[in-house]
Amino acid sequence: MSELHTPQAGDDHAKDTDVVALLMRQHGDIRNLFDEVEATTGEERRDAFRRLVRLLAVHETAEEEVVHPFARRALPGGEKVVEERLTEEKAAKETLAALEDLDTDDPKFMPQLLKLRQDVQEHARAEERYEFIHIRRSADATSLAAMAKAIKAAEAMAPTHPHPGVESAAKNVALGPVAALMDRTKDTVRRAMGKDG
Repeated sequence: MSELHTPQAGDDHAKDTDVVALLMRQHGDIRNLFDEVEATTGEERRDAFRRLVRLLAVHETAEEEVVHPFARRALPGGEKVVEERLTEEKAAKETLAALEDLDTDDPKFMPQLLKLRQDVQEHARAEERYEFIHIRRSADATSLAAMAKAIKAAEAMAPTHPHPGVESAAKNVALGPVAALMDRTKDTVRRAMGKDG
């Protein structure tokens, strides 16, 4: 479970202007989607899994583009902290890639999903402990709001489904649907931050 809690959970303004509160909300949404995938079957499970994959792609890509660069620059030992988070993210992406090849009704799906959940939860706890607390201490309100704006743009604009045509490359992680979604999310985040893709 989460070690940090969103300050003022009912304060929508804080969620809009504080990147840490926004990311913590996403961690909660990810946990809830894992619960939904586990608790459903058939088309409901497929739909919940698609939403989970989308949120994971948006969340991790936004962190790679927004949070990690700030952490590298601003946190003591930031380079090491970010490298450890990237190693955790890589493990989760590899498990997710294995899941992409399975139907949600396949007997192999749930064991892989539970492995993904464990990887994602361990990664989230590490982010909260080693990145988020320090970002809140190191960043001024303007920086927190700018990072939140970029992540909200990615969340709002990332497509719900992969681009047609990439499904045939699903076995190749570099070209699979999750990678395509992450690439489009990366472009959205960079545009929101005023950077060229």
